[in-house]
Amino acid sequence: MNVYRKEYRLHNADTDFYRRLRWDTMFTMFQEASIAHTEALGAGREKTLDRGFLWVIALQQVTIRRLPEYDERITVESWPGRTMHVFFPRYYRMRDEAGEILVEGSALWGLMDRQSRKLIFPEEEGIEVPETVTGDEPPLPRTFKNVPAQRQVPFTVPFSYLDLNGHMNNTRYFDLVQDLLPPEQMEKAPTRIAVEYSGEAKWGEQLSVGVAKTESGWFLLGESDHRVFRMQVEYGEPQTSKE
Repeated sequence: MNVYRKEYRLHNADTDFYRRLRWDTMFTMFQEASIAHTEALGAGREKTLDRGFLWVIALQQVTIRRLPEYDERITVESWPGRTMHVFFPRYYRMRDEAGEILVEGSALWGLMDRQSRKLIFPEEEGIEVPETVTGDEPPLPRTFKNVPAQRQVPFTVPFSYLDLNGHMNNTRYFDLVQDLLPPEQMEKAPTRIAVEYSGEAKWGEQLSVGVAKTESGWFLLGESDHRVFRMQVEYGEPQTSKE
C-alpha cells in the first residue's frame, strides 16, 4: 500500500492564539504531502513544471475531530485516488502520537497550462499518478450552492499571498477568511471546512468577499469580474484541550 507519511512536531509558527494548529498550516502540510508523494510516484517537475504545467487545486475539504496543539507530535498521511479525466483525487489523514485520527479529508488536483491557464488532460501529456486503495478513503469534495451575503468586504491581493503559479496560493484563503470571522468565533475550532477554487486571484486584484452566517457556521464567496472561491466553515461543540 503506497501511502505517504511525514511526522511533525508543532512549533510556535504552526499554531494560533489558542495554541491550535493554524488552518493555513494544516492545508500547507497536506499540499506539501501531495507534491512530495506525486514526485516520488514519477510525476515530478521534469514532467510538469519544467514543461509549463502547474499543479492547482479545484476542490478540497476536511472533517476535523480535534486540531492538534502546540508542541504536539503528529503524522500526516496522503495517497492518490484514480485519475478522473482532468482531476487527480488526493486523500489525507492527520494522526496524533497514539495513531488516533484528528483530521481527514480529500482534494481534487489538476494540471494547468501556464500559458493558456486551462486544465490539461494528463494522459495526453504522458502524466500518470498510480492509484492507491486503502479501502476507507474519505469522501471526495463536491461543489456547493451560494448563500446570500449579509455583508460585503473588499480585499486586494498582496504580493505576499502569491505563489510560483503567479496567483494567490490556496492556503492564503484561510488567512483571509479567518480575518473576516468575528473574534468570538475563533474561540471555537471548526468541524468541517470545504473550499471550491473557481478562478485565479492575481497580484493587486480587487475582490469583493461576501460573508453569510449559516445554521452550521459560515459561507464566504470571493469575486472580482469572475468567481474566485467559495468556502463553507462549519462548527460543532467547542473544542477542548488534549490534556
